[in-house]
Amino acid sequence: MVDFRLSEEQELLRQLARDFAKTEIMPAAAHHDETGEFPTEIVKKAWEAGLLNTKIPEAYGGLGLGVFESCIIAEELGYGCTGITTAIEANNLAEAPLIVAASDSVKKRFLAPMTESFQMAAYCVTEPGAGSDVAGVKTTAVKKGDKYVLNGTKQWITNAAKADWYFVLAKTDPEAGHRGMTGFVVPRDSPGVSVGRKEKNMGQRASDTRQVVFEDVEVPADNVVGEVGHGFKVAMAAFDVTRPMVAAAAVGLARRAMDESIAYAKERKTFGRPIANHQAIAFMIADMATSVEAAQMLVWKSALLYDQGKRNSLFAAHAKRFAADEAMRIATDAVQVFGGYGFNTEYPVEKLMRDAKIFQIYEGTSQIQRLIISRHVLGE
Repeated sequence: MVDFRLSEEQELLRQLARDFAKTEIMPAAAHHDETGEFPTEIVKKAWEAGLLNTKIPEAYGGLGLGVFESCIIAEELGYGCTGITTAIEANNLAEAPLIVAASDSVKKRFLAPMTESFQMAAYCVTEPGAGSDVAGVKTTAVKKGDKYVLNGTKQWITNAAKADWYFVLAKTDPEAGHRGMTGFVVPRDSPGVSVGRKEKNMGQRASDTRQVVFEDVEVPADNVVGEVGHGFKVAMAAFDVTRPMVAAAAVGLARRAMDESIAYAKERKTFGRPIANHQAIAFMIADMATSVEAAQMLVWKSALLYDQGKRNSLFAAHAKRFAADEAMRIATDAVQVFGGYGFNTEYPVEKLMRDAKIFQIYEGTSQIQRLIISRHVLGE
């Protein structure tokens, strides 16, 4: 039987995240957008509330929530501010490769401490010349005794300056293509690790995005995540976990843009009546509502498939592509509903439009999602 009702526990999680977004995130969102200041205190409060590190298994001190429950949380936090949500959710991306592939020893050393004290982590895969083309990574890891020596540069790394450790993808066999890549856990305080300046981005400015450079960084062989040469598979498997959650945050942003549009359309009058009574506006809002519902259903299906132990790569791509593209369209339409006011920083929708764009880019562009979908549909 298909049942769209949430369990009592899931409803409580949703309410917890919704209340947190309303009381902690929304009042501070404009400040962090304007200043670019990292929301350390908010992220710490999220950790204290149990909204951080939601996927860490119970065996290592975590809640061990399913992807579905994590998506419920991400949508509610995203409603408040996706920049602050990205700062919160980045831990989940960094932890995902360890959860799906790391040894018990690595999990005990790096996942368990995340639940014992407030710590952060970052996913270091993207490079200046290798974004969507993960197989094009140039960072190398050369085996020397019981250690690997890493050299390379990572770009656009979320939480780079705040992380206590990084998941790093590097080539251990440069001649083997994507089969010659290996994942490592690299403590940030390792000699040879340096972090660049904070990037000035279009949107999601509360997120800490920087370059990370590794110069002759020695990493114990015990810090390998999964098997040597399986790093590409590990990194991609992590996306099956995190793409539904990113898509859920996009749904949250889209729902916020719709709600702002509805409230404004009922209040703003032209020609003697609220603009909500004009078909041009009413139909735009109707399309928003349909897209929000459809995107949420794709998110839920992709998450439930994973939690049921089934492969969800196709539906994770469906959810990420559709939610990202529709969040951008809905935010753009929200600016249109607001008219001139929507173009002004005194109103929330211009920020929503700026924040929405990155959903079509990070964790796999919308074009990469279409590539994944087309290969599945065409049977390649």
